[in-house]
Amino acid sequence: MKAAVCRFEKKGVGSMSRKLSAVMLLVALVVLAGTSVDAQPRYVLRFNHVLGPNHPYHAGLERWAERVFERTNGDLQILVFHSSQLGVEEDILEQIRQGVPVGQNTDSARLANYVPAIGVMNGPYFVESIEDVVALKDLPVVQGWIDELAEKYGIRVLSFTWVQGFRHFMTNKPIRHPSDLAGLRIRTPPAPIWQESVRALGAVPTALNFGDIYPGLQQGAVDGAELVYDNIIDGSLYEVLKYVNETGHFLLINFEVISEQWFRSLPEEYQQILVEEADRAGLETSYAIQENTARVKEEVQRLGMTIVEDVDLEAFRIAGEAAYERLGLAEVRAELYRQLGRTP
Repeated sequence: MKAAVCRFEKKGVGSMSRKLSAVMLLVALVVLAGTSVDAQPRYVLRFNHVLGPNHPYHAGLERWAERVFERTNGDLQILVFHSSQLGVEEDILEQIRQGVPVGQNTDSARLANYVPAIGVMNGPYFVESIEDVVALKDLPVVQGWIDELAEKYGIRVLSFTWVQGFRHFMTNKPIRHPSDLAGLRIRTPPAPIWQESVRALGAVPTALNFGDIYPGLQQGAVDGAELVYDNIIDGSLYEVLKYVNETGHFLLINFEVISEQWFRSLPEEYQQILVEEADRAGLETSYAIQENTARVKEEVQRLGMTIVEDVDLEAFRIAGEAAYERLGLAEVRAELYRQLGRTP
């Protein structure tokens, strides 16, 4: 009887051990399956920009994406697409308005298609430094425009501390005075403040998508463009242009925008992270571009372009005033200057 009991106990222990192992295996599989599901981000934002993969903005936007991913423990992922891989900028802005989880690096000139007054921020000789741009963030007027974009048009501005630098006229003849631009078709984006500014400065504004600049110059559709230094190397424009004329007519302020509807679907903590890291990466990138401009200028010259520095800047500044008058932005600019504590 004792032996029989012993056999029963051994048999029972073995059976229980096998059952326990099976249960543990099942638990392990459930845990692994749960981990696999949890490892996938709940929120994915596809972010588009027109610049090439070697432009400083691309690296800056990827830094932003990495930090957001880290701070949300992989729950919010930003996928950055260069060279308009997701589509034309204006089309992406319309998708944003419809609530699609996409983003776009844009500017106030295009946002002025919705809130006209904000276009002043891309007017000729509007501001002169990154510090000026940062100061704009705290102005009630500017915040009012940003609120209107979100509430009325579904466009959430995450940051506008992204400054590409000064735009200059780039041509195949030297430009020193507004009259030297007479009759020249200059590529500029298809937005009123860009168009009227280039017209006021003396040229014939010609709208082309960013990706069409090189073939447009090559085929003679345009005689030049107005761009920042980094665009030259990024787009190999030294192959089709001879002169960089340092007019510095725009300090290019960029806006990072996404869908307000999608933004509101995020946890509040994630909303804050998106904004904080966009501002942080923007300022880092802006100052890096500023510090690197001298090196880029040297490279542009090495590649065969001539830099025209003896430009009549006062003549260009005076000419640029016409753009503000034509678009009814002179008073808007005056109010911003008053709030900034500066004079025109």
